Amino acid sequence: MKTTFQEDQSLVLIVDDEAFIRTQLRLALEREGYQIAEAKDGKEALNIFQQLHPNIVLLDAIMPGMDGFECCLQLQSLEQGKYTPILMITGLEDQESVDHAFDVGAIDYVTKPIHWPVLRQRVKRLIQQSQLQYKLELANQELQRLVTIDGLTQVASRRRFEEYFAQEWQRMARDQLPLSLILCDVDYFKSYNDTYGHRAGDRCLQKVAQAIKDTVKRPADLVARYGGEEFAVILPKTEMSGAMVLADKICSVVRRLAIPHSNSQVSGYVTISAGVATDIPQPGSDFQEMIAAADRALYQAKIDGRDRFQQSTKQSSSTFSIPRWGT
Repeated sequence: MKTTFQEDQSLVLIVDDEAFIRTQLRLALEREGYQIAEAKDGKEALNIFQQLHPNIVLLDAIMPGMDGFECCLQLQSLEQGKYTPILMITGLEDQESVDHAFDVGAIDYVTKPIHWPVLRQRVKRLIQQSQLQYKLELANQELQRLVTIDGLTQVASRRRFEEYFAQEWQRMARDQLPLSLILCDVDYFKSYNDTYGHRAGDRCLQKVAQAIKDTVKRPADLVARYGGEEFAVILPKTEMSGAMVLADKICSVVRRLAIPHSNSQVSGYVTISAGVATDIPQPGSDFQEMIAAADRALYQAKIDGRDRFQQSTKQSSSTFSIPRWGT
């Protein structure tokens, strides 16, 4: 292996079993300002690629042992090879060889003897294209994150809640397993905002969201901001009894935050009410009724005094009070 190194340059990996060809390529590309790594065969190329993560690979098609076609195929299977263009250099110009090069993942090819101005332009263009593709994918990932994460509370957004709930509803219907939902609402939150201001209200929601998130432990469970001061927790493979235990914990941890709320008619601190619903989804059924059932239970918990959770079924509900600051 031979490597020349300068920090701010693109790195080109040259793979060829002929030292003379490697030298020609290295000198020509160094004049264009690239840094260079060299490999004499496919096996060495794979090792260098994983160590240095080059911006482009110039790969000889015909080499002893592992040829360029097999090497290209293996490079493409590596995670870091996703955005790295491979330019095949070949003395073969028949249709079958050209098709094979593209089939194994080469983005372009040049033929021997090398036409240097063509090589220079193709290397430049392919590096620019791959860098642009990488930046666009990062931007798309960030946009996706922004639409799936609530900006204020950093839990899942309403959109993500609906997508995930639909997904888990279908999965539980297929496997005939229980799915539970907890809907939570901060008690007297409008009064809190009126008393302490909207910035304090935002901080309150952030603390409540983090407390709920810290309470929900399983990776498959999802905490989302359902809207305003409402939060939702999706619990796949969870019976009503398990959901009730978690709802109790959520109410307790929010109460233990001890966020002052002088106009609360419950305790003088911020509290939360919750409605719990559980169902075994049926194939082809709609999850909206389950959301409505949890919402009805939440409404009843509010009527019954807040700072409590309530279990609901499609037809009826049962209230469970929890200890509340001596009231």
